Amino acid sequence: MTLNERIVHDLKEAMKAREQTRLDVIRMLKSAVQMAAIEKGGATAVLDDAEVEAVIRKQVKQRRDSIASFEKGGRPELAAKEQTELEILQAYLPKGLTSEELAAMIDATIQEVGATTKAQLGLVMKALQPKLAGRADGKTVSQEVGKRLQ
Repeated sequence: MTLNERIVHDLKEAMKAREQTRLDVIRMLKSAVQMAAIEKGGATAVLDDAEVEAVIRKQVKQRRDSIASFEKGGRPELAAKEQTELEILQAYLPKGLTSEELAAMIDATIQEVGATTKAQLGLVMKALQPKLAGRADGKTVSQEVGKRLQ
């Protein structure tokens, strides 16, 4: 089952179960995927799993940014709503790396590239991105690489 098919299936299941929050999030996700497909190649275009995953990651990032803004603005009820939506969206992404796995991957890549200074952070990140394949947040990875290159 492709990611697109899973989204449609889950949308139907949420309708049947009358789970309004889940239904709203999946509808929003389906709409975002359709918009990305239209931008890619018109009304008949279909995204592959990697492209759908990129759309989901973008939605996850928006939720994280919103949570931070709402918490900073003193709106915990809105932050809680965004957190719920974030959890629903994360169910469609592959399982993330543990901190130990991420640290090992970063160390191995630093050794592989031969980086020794913080000025080479971009080189390490460029080598790391294909290995991570979206299983870790780019901001977190960048911070960890920066710590190791000091």
